[in-house]
Amino acid sequence: MGKLTMGNKMLRFAMLLGAALFSSRAFALSCTFGVSNMNFGSVDTLSSSQINTTATLSMDCSGGLVGQQILLCAHFAAGSGGASTATARQMLSGANSLNYQLYSDSARSIIWGSYAWAYASRPPAIRLTLGLLGTATGTATIYGSVFGGQGTVPPGTYLSTFSGAYVEYRYRVTNANNCSTANSTTLAPASTFTINATVAANCLVSTGNIDFGSTGVLAANLDATGQVSITCTPATSYTLSLNGGTTGSPPATRKMSKGAETLTYGLYKDIARTQPWGDASTPGSMVTGTGTGAPQSLTVYGRVPPQATPSAGVYTDTVVVTVTY
Repeated sequence: MGKLTMGNKMLRFAMLLGAALFSSRAFALSCTFGVSNMNFGSVDTLSSSQINTTATLSMDCSGGLVGQQILLCAHFAAGSGGASTATARQMLSGANSLNYQLYSDSARSIIWGSYAWAYASRPPAIRLTLGLLGTATGTATIYGSVFGGQGTVPPGTYLSTFSGAYVEYRYRVTNANNCSTANSTTLAPASTFTINATVAANCLVSTGNIDFGSTGVLAANLDATGQVSITCTPATSYTLSLNGGTTGSPPATRKMSKGAETLTYGLYKDIARTQPWGDASTPGSMVTGTGTGAPQSLTVYGRVPPQATPSAGVYTDTVVVTVTY
């Protein structure tokens, strides 16, 4: 009888020990993070407007106690593209760079940084409260902007990768809201995400009118000039053509009109007015060039040659400038 009693006591002790081990495992808090890729799509670097997009940070915690307050800190440093200044991260395409930035607010005023990055030391403090099963999930928006006015950036596909030393996910049980340091936090497994954009070849063109002024009898050449300004992304080849105006006339014999009456004039590429400037209907008459990212100003040389003078009045024509690239 005594032996049976001791055996029962030993068996009961072993069962209690097993229950204690099971309970300690049940309260081992663990959090994981993930970030979706951020794609800016096609970016017009000749525009002064910034391009905005977003990515999503997802968080999942489990194994904690009901009601525990969890502070989650996602630290993002420069990324593989690096950073040119405190305000500009970079995406790279070979040796070329495109400036952008990541923010924690929709106004895009607070840079999303890392305690280990000198340019921006603090990511946003994100809090989760564990539910009935000791679990919680959440998301946060990462706001991105590519800055406008980067006209000297050549066309290409630009990329920055966040992985390894550029990403640290940390969390801890606390009521604090401080993500400026590592501060005894648990390090979660890292993940990888990318920031990418495509800079397409592009050109912008503007024009200045040609005004021959007032004259009387057309017994001599009447000369005037106008301007065409073209801005193209670097290394982008372009062709500029001028059509035949409202009457579809050849480059040197275009027509200004006043009702049914016309006045002959020509548009030229050179100051001597020997090289007519036209379109594909007149081979060799167009102007070609290569973009630099900066405006290029081209002079259009106009001439009204001697001719029978029509009746007095205002004569006009409209010429369409076309850039092909």
